[in-house]
Amino acid sequence: MEVSATEVTVGEPPKIPTEPPPPARKPIIEMSVEELVAKAIVPVKKEFISPAPTRVSSDNNGLSSDERPATITTTASAPVSKDKKSKRQIKRERNQEKQSTRNLCPMVAKTGRVDSCSYNDKCRLSHDIEAFKAQKPADLEGICPFDSDEAPCPYGLACRYLGTHRTDIATGTPNVHKNSEVNGLKKDVQKLLWKNQMKFPKADAKLKALGLTGPAKSKKTLEADNKEESQTVSNDSLGTNENVCGETGIVQNDCCPEVNEKVEDANVDDPRPLKRGKSLNDETSDLVRETSGADHIETDESLKIHPRERKLIDFRDKLYLAPLTTVGNLPFRRVCKVLGADITCGEMAMCTNLLQGQAAEWALLRRHVSEDLFGVQICGAFPDTVARAAELIERECTVDFIDINMGCPIDLVVNKGAGSALLSKPMRMKNVIHAASSTVGIPITIKARTSYYEGRSRIDSVIADIWEWGASAVTIHGRSRQQRYTKQPDWEYVYQCTRKTPDTLQVIGNGDIFSFSDWKKHKSDCPQLSSCMIARGALVKPWIFTEIKEQRDWDISSGERLNILKDYVRFGLHHWGSDTKGVETTRHFLLEWLSYTYRYVPVGLLEVVPQRLNSRPPAYFGRDDLETLMASESAADWIKISEMLLGKVPDEFSFSPKHKSNAFDKAENG
Repeated sequence: MEVSATEVTVGEPPKIPTEPPPPARKPIIEMSVEELVAKAIVPVKKEFISPAPTRVSSDNNGLSSDERPATITTTASAPVSKDKKSKRQIKRERNQEKQSTRNLCPMVAKTGRVDSCSYNDKCRLSHDIEAFKAQKPADLEGICPFDSDEAPCPYGLACRYLGTHRTDIATGTPNVHKNSEVNGLKKDVQKLLWKNQMKFPKADAKLKALGLTGPAKSKKTLEADNKEESQTVSNDSLGTNENVCGETGIVQNDCCPEVNEKVEDANVDDPRPLKRGKSLNDETSDLVRETSGADHIETDESLKIHPRERKLIDFRDKLYLAPLTTVGNLPFRRVCKVLGADITCGEMAMCTNLLQGQAAEWALLRRHVSEDLFGVQICGAFPDTVARAAELIERECTVDFIDINMGCPIDLVVNKGAGSALLSKPMRMKNVIHAASSTVGIPITIKARTSYYEGRSRIDSVIADIWEWGASAVTIHGRSRQQRYTKQPDWEYVYQCTRKTPDTLQVIGNGDIFSFSDWKKHKSDCPQLSSCMIARGALVKPWIFTEIKEQRDWDISSGERLNILKDYVRFGLHHWGSDTKGVETTRHFLLEWLSYTYRYVPVGLLEVVPQRLNSRPPAYFGRDDLETLMASESAADWIKISEMLLGKVPDEFSFSPKHKSNAFDKAENG
């Protein structure tokens, strides 16, 4: 008897039908230009495409044991503890680090004399010059960034360019360096903020007039709120000038235990909680009486600024560099100014941290003298914190406008009710803008997304009212909070919102501008747009400002790109310092920037010009070795570039980009 194909023989396992294997992935080199564009891959000329790398046996750092550079540490040699350190432990370790010979007293370093420190044996830093010289790393190639000033280098013996210091200037000459940076946090202001004794007469009077005052939060509530907020938006202010020496803008190490005791406490991970104060209603009444003499003066409608009298700022056709977290620091903005940017804006600063006097947050407000049109961006969830932060910034800083962030998509910021969460609360959005704009005399601008959720809480429902609330301009990023940075920005919706606004409100478009043709297209499609903001495009190629002004696609060479990096390093050393700490801080932020620049594909290698921002570059060879090195997505190669500019990295050095999306999972990275 024959058994049919469908029958199963007794004792044999049943046959499971198998699916055919998926078709093999087509190599990039065999794809057509249309296929590459459809798959969001940058169409590079075939002769420059490199073969796909093969995965090798690797350790935790993604490199084989014989290929791994000595500068990248392994987990075996440098185990990482995930336990969070207490504030006391952090303070103890910091004091031990200061007492080591690696930390020479700044006064001793400047003058070269042990007796120059007024605290003598009480100083917590080392005074042993010979021991410091014995362990100091070798000098770097190049000249000291402070060489052009008519004064000795403020870092003296600690400078990593000590051998190039000018001999025609006496060591004891007082520092008269030109103050090229402004908006530093003053000590007396910081102490008032620490003690919760800072007065905000204008903000509190306006809040009272608007009926937005309420009972003060308890110390426990503030501590819980501020702990969560500070963990979210520290903005990686690593190595920023937290302690500023006088008017020179130079980093001042803790030399005096009495003066700098509170600075240590403010720089630990958990922020210092505000002290309990009087209720806002009581304090507001006192402040109004002190400043105006009568309660009714501040609420007199006849004294309100008419919209026609509002101070404005002209954004029309100006190249606007967006506020960029981590990488958009002062040295990077200086590079963009050299390359043609017209308007610059500082990194996003949290209002609560500013009102606490946190030096790391105030460092985000610093401005270079070359930034002739400069604003700061603040983020807050409530009208009172935003209004008081705005008043404090107007009083203590020199800025041309204040931008309120209403588009940040970060979860913890949104969960606090700030950032793009305000788009879902139009009344609070109105109160925030109204309170801030009526408190300060400088222009208030808004940066927002299209909506919170797709199709809901859309910005077009309130765009016509933003001018009446007090804003002078609004920037619209053509994505929702739900999109983050995925999909393409909806520029048609940006145009629709622009046409709805009154002529007095300036609208700035934002979203994936990466070439002069992008800029030109958006301006021609919607002439009502005042300008376009450039964000990630400037991170990948900061010379986009030059391209837009000269109306061309610049086929920049690797040597020209290296010169831009050299400028950044020079600006960074001038900002963070030329000692070892300043060098390594500059290196850290340089590596963060290089985690973006490798995405650029030179114009001469492209099949289709211009390159799209969200297209992924394939592995390719450059026209020379340096161009190939700059195209690498491996952090080890980024470190090599940093060593070309800042010397060898220290022992046990490791780097991981803050934005993890930049570290793609390829063979080079494990």
